[in-house]
Amino acid sequence: MEGGDQPLQRDENEDLRGKVHHLETSLQDKVEQLVYAKGHMDNIQWRKDEETRQLQEKVERLRLSLENEKKRPPDVQYVTQTVEVESPTLLRSLEEAEERNRTLQEQVSDHSEKCQRLEEQLHRSEDLTSTLQTKILAYESQIEKLKEELMQEIQQLEAQKDEAIKEASDCSEQHMEQLRSQLLGMQSRLASLQPILKNMKTNYNSLRSQVRNFSQFYEASIREARRQICHAFTDVSEANKDLLQKYQREMQLRKRYHDQLVELKGNIRVLSRVRPHLDTGEEEAPGASAIITDTADDTKLSVVYKGKERNFTLDKVFLPHTTQEEVFQEIEPVVMSCIHGYNVCIFAYGQTGSGKTYTMEGTAENPGINQQALQALFQEMEARRGLWSYSVSLSMVEIYNEVIRDLLSKDPQEKLDIKLHPDGSGQLHVPGLISKEVKSFRHIKKLLSLGKRNRATFCTNMNERSSRSHALLTITLTGQELSSGSVTTGKLNLVDLAGSERVWKSGAEGERLKEAQNINKSLLALGEVIQALRAKQGHVPFRNSKLTYLLQDSLGKGNKTVMMVQVSPLESNLGETVCSLNFAQRVCKVELGPASRKIDVGRSEI
Repeated sequence: MEGGDQPLQRDENEDLRGKVHHLETSLQDKVEQLVYAKGHMDNIQWRKDEETRQLQEKVERLRLSLENEKKRPPDVQYVTQTVEVESPTLLRSLEEAEERNRTLQEQVSDHSEKCQRLEEQLHRSEDLTSTLQTKILAYESQIEKLKEELMQEIQQLEAQKDEAIKEASDCSEQHMEQLRSQLLGMQSRLASLQPILKNMKTNYNSLRSQVRNFSQFYEASIREARRQICHAFTDVSEANKDLLQKYQREMQLRKRYHDQLVELKGNIRVLSRVRPHLDTGEEEAPGASAIITDTADDTKLSVVYKGKERNFTLDKVFLPHTTQEEVFQEIEPVVMSCIHGYNVCIFAYGQTGSGKTYTMEGTAENPGINQQALQALFQEMEARRGLWSYSVSLSMVEIYNEVIRDLLSKDPQEKLDIKLHPDGSGQLHVPGLISKEVKSFRHIKKLLSLGKRNRATFCTNMNERSSRSHALLTITLTGQELSSGSVTTGKLNLVDLAGSERVWKSGAEGERLKEAQNINKSLLALGEVIQALRAKQGHVPFRNSKLTYLLQDSLGKGNKTVMMVQVSPLESNLGETVCSLNFAQRVCKVELGPASRKIDVGRSEI
């Protein structure tokens, strides 16, 4: 209880000191204000006295000047009495004297008015001075009263302070007594603890020496174990490196033999490309890919769908970070065979928004397969200049709502149809289709831009710019060897298929719904053609859609065909991804037979 009263008394003392300090400060401020007011009043009084003295002197001077003017005799006082005949000169002098007299009278009148005003100012100053003196007396009485009140309050505070100090002193004495008794108790306990502390110190030193010896033994053991682990890790790393090198050699041999087998059988080469996550506000966070790739084996792909892992094996799988150049390097040998007289078809397949158009067309900064293939062909033709002469023609069509349209025509809305070629070769052709002869890669780029502008694209829920038609770019390359006269004719078909989509998911309505239905119908027909080719049926239903009918030459015997299957990494698109990969595996098993070269040597074909 006493310990709790002491802080309370200290707080009261602090409050008393604060009040005393506050009163002293207030008194000092009021004294300073009083001194300032007295000085100000003295200054005002001195100025008023000085102004009064100056005014009195000025009035006195004016009185003297007025009396002197009154005593002064007029200049023409007796002119009219002494001169009977007024001359002109005297008349002028008289007028001048009268004028001067009037001027002096006006000055006297002005001086009288000024004197009167000065006397009024003097009276007002005296009134103001008396008012200020009254206020000063009132201030002095108030200050005296405040001084008396302040002194009384100070005396009361001093008495309270003395009383508080006395109480604090008494409490301090009691507290000191308690502390002394506690100190004596602590000293007695400390004296009893010293032998125990000495014994504990001896035990601590013994334990410390034991711990030091154990630490040295532990460090030695750790070093030995670390050395053995490093040695074992080195052995395992060398063994793994050797195994990895052997595995890579085996994979390269396997891939080479597989490519040779595909070449002999005429299989459709099926490649797959996983689209990376886009920074366009996709619902799923980057990194949450639903597709599992094997970095050690670039032919395998796994998808976990409905709780079950599904494994797919294709000819090549491109990871999301694969560049456009790396994709083209894989198919460049197939593309370049066109210059030797082979028919080549490369088409992109996959759901809408999976990146088909990007892979085929690309952008200005990252050109796709179309531009890279054409540029590589022109470079090869340039390298063969002097040995071969080449002519290149290009055509572009799209299949929109089962209608063939020429993308290079001035009227792209004109409907075209597929007919048998009238030369009796059994080949198909599109009457009225414009085929442009091109001389340079720059000319081709202009035509590609024109066709891209004319192609039908619209926005859906699944793709901001969805291709609503199948686009077919055909390059016919005819070469003649200058030494032998042999003529080769190769054709390169680059196909960007419209994206497969589920109508309820894409939000298609009206015209977009009709487009989606026609797209799905033509892709279904493509699946039926692939199934018939895989089963080696006698009848292949190419005519079930304009798309398969137009691709009949590319999917028939003797052609080199590559399908690029595009898949989306999003978990929300797993259903479409599994469908695309199932279709890709079926295409892998299609055999078109060995590719045939179109060469004319005296009307013979090899």
